[in-house]
Amino acid sequence: MRILVVEDDVMIGEAVYAALKDASYAADWVKNGQVALTALGCQHYDMVLLDLGLPGKDGLDVLASIRAQDNPVPLLIITARDGLDDRLRGLDGGADDYVLKPFEMVELLARMRAVQRRHGGNATSLMSNGIVSLDPATREAAAHQGPAIQLSNREFALLQALLTRPGAILSRSALEDRIYGWGEEVESNAVEFLIHALRRKLGGDTIKNVRGAGWMVSKGA
Repeated sequence: MRILVVEDDVMIGEAVYAALKDASYAADWVKNGQVALTALGCQHYDMVLLDLGLPGKDGLDVLASIRAQDNPVPLLIITARDGLDDRLRGLDGGADDYVLKPFEMVELLARMRAVQRRHGGNATSLMSNGIVSLDPATREAAAHQGPAIQLSNREFALLQALLTRPGAILSRSALEDRIYGWGEEVESNAVEFLIHALRRKLGGDTIKNVRGAGWMVSKGA
């Protein structure tokens, strides 16, 4: 998953960015509301973490602009504004959750997973296509009801991207988009290497190659 962090406080931004990277997310960080809208206009994101007190454009105005464009991206507000009016404006304005500062990163990550489940229509924490399952909380995967296997950060990110849309073909660039953030060097043949590693751990039929197009996991039964 690729996350856009919109936060002008350097200390908080650095902490959230580092925690997201440790949790296997591809993350980009901007410090200005208008820059956030520009980023959303040219890059697909799976989730936005949005501060409210921003230079350039207030966070609530950023939220309003996002939803006015019919962009359904999952969005969590992260702010020190604890007034009821602000919370109501944020949630009624289209935010999926409202997280007050200060917060624990483990809670923020859990709230992100909960929002992702709601958008995906999943009642349980597991992602599955009926053939392979993935637990975003532990980064463990299992195939054919076999034992749970720990994945590396990038193995997890790639399998999560595929399981988000079973049956859809994702190209090399689409998968790289979910693995690497801005400024990160894309390693040569990284996608093929990760898919090879996942097939070795979970079985050769877990991920299917569609010649000339990309890779997919089937929709299962």
